[in-house]
Amino acid sequence: MRRRVCTGGGRCQWHYGRPDARLGPGIGTYRGFRSTAGVPQERLVVPSGRVSLLIGFGGELRVRGAAGRTSLVSGLHNRARVLGHGGDVHGVELALAPWAARRFLGGTPLAELTDVLADPVDVLGDRARRLGEALADAPGWAERFALLDETLLRWAAEADGAGVPSPAVLEAWRLLERSAGALQIREVAAATGFSLRHLERRFREQIGLGPKRLARILRLNRAIRLLRAGGRPAETAARCGYYDQAHLGVEFKAMTGMPPGRFLADRGTSSSWIVG
Repeated sequence: MRRRVCTGGGRCQWHYGRPDARLGPGIGTYRGFRSTAGVPQERLVVPSGRVSLLIGFGGELRVRGAAGRTSLVSGLHNRARVLGHGGDVHGVELALAPWAARRFLGGTPLAELTDVLADPVDVLGDRARRLGEALADAPGWAERFALLDETLLRWAAEADGAGVPSPAVLEAWRLLERSAGALQIREVAAATGFSLRHLERRFREQIGLGPKRLARILRLNRAIRLLRAGGRPAETAARCGYYDQAHLGVEFKAMTGMPPGRFLADRGTSSSWIVG
């Protein structure tokens, strides 16, 4: 468990659990959270190339310009969002690689979730409500994480292979992720045996975004990691596959709403900002 003081006071807590190995790759660490800040909080959520399933037990989450919800499914998104709550919120989040998300979301076409925030009940039906109630009733985080393991293993068995991407699409994903989006899309297509047009269509169908748009997200995330570690902007731009520092700045502003310098300065002084 990690704790910190929330912006404006109160307490924020995070609890982490490792998923059962039988669930396979593509599912990130379980992240339980509880904020008793007492005052409204906001977080900048940067595109990560992951699908998020967030199940709340209390409080209401809000995205600017949208109605509040207790729980959310967030598909792949191209621009940062500001996620907030009124000062007290409690729940758990799962971050899933898109190709893994299809196994657990009932075969929902991921293109339907791109740039969308949905109620889990609209995606998963009544089993989302039942899972939320069971997690809320569990006595502690160890029991909640065990319940997630049990539930996801059952959902995967019920899916019986439905939603698994084609080997070529999965290999394209791996190539892009391994290169942090720096590999040219024509090289990815050549490695999979697809034409550029066919790769674009199949990738969008099975991942939710085309490979070029996913590569932009992966490059941005690598650039953020390097800049946070003290990397110089020009060197970071070169390492991440941008044309130059100006190109890095343009992409940064397009996807986060601000230039790199302001992003890093704000993130360094506000404990409410996250990347994910």
